[in-house]
Amino acid sequence: MGLLRLVVFGFLALSVIYLAVWFYSRSVRREKLEKKWDAQHPDGGDIEARKAYIDQGMKDYHAGIRPKLILLIYVIPAVLVIGTLIVTNWN
Repeated sequence: MGLLRLVVFGFLALSVIYLAVWFYSRSVRREKLEKKWDAQHPDGGDIEARKAYIDQGMKDYHAGIRPKLILLIYVIPAVLVIGTLIVTNWN
């Protein structure tokens, strides 16, 4: 019963952490794209072109490896807990 509780609450806690890191990472990337556009177009440029540039940049970001690396938030703690259980119960 204790293991089941650990798995459920651990998954919920890791999900909250994952979502926070995911939103933060997206916002940082979007802000970089906006600053890059503003640096290239000091007059502001076309609003639709700016939106298309940022949307394409975010699409490229999601296709990259960084968002997939955020999934390690689930993997690393699970491996550590399983490793700890194995080492602790080793006879």
